[in-house]
Amino acid sequence: MDTLGIHHLGLAVSNLEATTRFFTDCLGWSVVREMPDYPAKFVSNGSAFVTLWQTSPGSRPFDRRGQVGLHHVAIRVPDEAALVAVFDRVAHYPGVVVEFAPELLRGGPAKHCMVYEPSGVRVEFVWAP
Repeated sequence: MDTLGIHHLGLAVSNLEATTRFFTDCLGWSVVREMPDYPAKFVSNGSAFVTLWQTSPGSRPFDRRGQVGLHHVAIRVPDEAALVAVFDRVAHYPGVVVEFAPELLRGGPAKHCMVYEPSGVRVEFVWAP
């Protein structure tokens, strides 16, 4: 096989600082690189690598059904307790909008929840035993 998986995921965000804080302060990731001229910040949890790119003023909000491209980002958690803990943390984080709390994923046993981070990117957290 010639491919190995995703190297990084690039997200266009309307509020670079708020989204960076969501990843760092709320999820515990680290900023590993910055590009002030763009501006952009790159974050990682040591396993996943996400690049955050500031959009231009007046950019349209995310519409998963009306635009070609990103539908959502799914971040894996190690167990059901971690899913509940992450949801409790992100659900109360400033600027986050909850779509739904942890529930069975297509009949289970996997569970997931869905939120919109402060820039409006749809983020899923998944526990799949």
